[in-house]
Amino acid sequence: MPKNDTLPKSLQKREHVRAAIDLKGVPEGTSGKIILSNGLDWVRYWVAFDNGVELGSLHRNKLVRASEWNDYLNKRDLVGEEITESIEVSDTESDSQATSTGGGVEVNGVLVPQLLLDRTQAALERFGVTR
Repeated sequence: MPKNDTLPKSLQKREHVRAAIDLKGVPEGTSGKIILSNGLDWVRYWVAFDNGVELGSLHRNKLVRASEWNDYLNKRDLVGEEITESIEVSDTESDSQATSTGGGVEVNGVLVPQLLLDRTQAALERFGVTR
């Protein structure tokens, strides 16, 4: 079994954790206790949650130490805000690109920029394909 210093994120038996996401029968944030840790390179955990549900084969990214729960929520909120800001910026940029390049075509709710349509048409012409 690897040394603990090589796996700083590993959880130990009887350690208190919380569900980082909604799991089957376990809402996000539900407290629990590690009852089994198995695997060497592909470590999975069995957890007994406080609501009576026991789940196995849980990856570490689905669990947060109870002592780190508040930090996890703060980091998740910060990342969520950054993603929202980047989406707003990219939406503004794509709107300006679509306007400057003559728009495009919307297919199943997704805008295909005119630039890509022009490239496709040029490639078809090079291969002698006509429509």
